[in-house]
Amino acid sequence: MPDPLDVFRLTGRAAVVTGAASGIGKAASELLAAAGAGVVLGDLDEKGAEEAAAAICKSGGHAVAQRVDVSRRSEVDALVQRAQDEFGRLDAMCNVAGIPSDGPLDTLSEADFDHVVAINLKGTLFGCQAAVRAMAPRGGGSIVNVASGAIDRAVPNYGLYAITKAGVAQLTQTLATEVGKQGIRVNALAPGVTLTKFTDRHLRGPDGAVDPARYDAFVGTMRGMSPLGMVGESIDQAWLILYLVSDASRYCTGQIWRANGGQTIPR
Repeated sequence: MPDPLDVFRLTGRAAVVTGAASGIGKAASELLAAAGAGVVLGDLDEKGAEEAAAAICKSGGHAVAQRVDVSRRSEVDALVQRAQDEFGRLDAMCNVAGIPSDGPLDTLSEADFDHVVAINLKGTLFGCQAAVRAMAPRGGGSIVNVASGAIDRAVPNYGLYAITKAGVAQLTQTLATEVGKQGIRVNALAPGVTLTKFTDRHLRGPDGAVDPARYDAFVGTMRGMSPLGMVGESIDQAWLILYLVSDASRYCTGQIWRANGGQTIPR
């Protein structure tokens, strides 16, 4: 019997991760590198991405960083090309980058709509397109997109964000049907509440500092939504990403995966 952990090893493979300077993207980059992959960390926060890549290299991994605005197709294409230039291939594309949006739909401005759609939905599409072009000639690869638990329940003032993430879910499932014949798998995460910079806006007081009372109230409410009484951390999503880009998930495509502590349990 072979070592069952071998199926998770990514030695000799290459991955691109967007939103890699912090949160889920950073944790995923670190974990994929630890599993043996060469990783290109892309983020609008170039300094943060460079620091994360340097830490991976210091730990013995292989990583490079590049600034990317995912709303610009040419920059996403360049990010994928960087993986091919550095590592000679692309095996995994992790479209993690995204931004939040708060506010009611009836007063939503066109400018805000365009901005959030450009990053959350168009940026994911651009990442998928660039990945398919790189993966198809080699006969396969794995694309992981990040949707949200917001696709499973309607919450006031999260409408625009939920719309874009529902689009990511449908994009994922449709693309999976189109590129499976080329050996490319496409899956999406729908994370539950995960404590990252993304959720910091709920925790800060008027002075911009994390307010302990706000933190305790927010975390308490989120824990109350989980049958496990838990709130997620970035690594909880990163473990799922590792599974989906590894050979362990070779029979999995077109699915929405939920590491969310049971906060939403779709029927």
